[in-house]
Amino acid sequence: MRRRLALAVLVATVVVTVAGCATLRRAGTNFWELERGPSGQAPDPATTPEPVVQVYAARTVGLRGLFAVHTWIAVKPRDAISYTRYEVIGWGVDRGAPAVRVNRAGPDNYWFGDRPERLVDLRGDGVDTIIARVESAVASYPYPSAYRIWPGPNSNTFTAWVGRSVPELKLKLPLTAIGKDYRCRRGAPAAGGLYQPPAE
Repeated sequence: MRRRLALAVLVATVVVTVAGCATLRRAGTNFWELERGPSGQAPDPATTPEPVVQVYAARTVGLRGLFAVHTWIAVKPRDAISYTRYEVIGWGVDRGAPAVRVNRAGPDNYWFGDRPERLVDLRGDGVDTIIARVESAVASYPYPSAYRIWPGPNSNTFTAWVGRSVPELKLKLPLTAIGKDYRCRRGAPAAGGLYQPPAE
């Protein structure tokens, strides 16, 4: 038992150290010079007629990346020739830019040097209905022009809002999605455990 616990602690330490080193390396570079191209996780619309919904998370820029991620949602209706990416970004909001941005980048692009983790990948029958609900949730997000790193509303507050509004996504945001538990409305449920599978 002790040996297993020690091994688990060692593995966790190595993972955190490696992730920390990668984040520190990114933090020491000009962020605008870091990789921002496609990561190859979103299927090519030209060869994928079926509808697709994906949710991604990537480590944030700078030292915040040690403990925080940025999240977004990408959708492609049936037979669409491109994706629509929805996210909240704080840059420029203080100068009048909207917080909710559409198609700022491709559906699965690197986030300033960090390859995103795919949290949700839904395809096929029934997904067009989910896409319609996602788009409705995006349109009803209560803070389209507001952004605060802490406690929110921020990019993770937005993704959590969509996840709560569309339980079919079965979205489970990581602990590092700082702002996911920001209460969008008085009495709204916290978004920490977005999807609870039915009891068997």
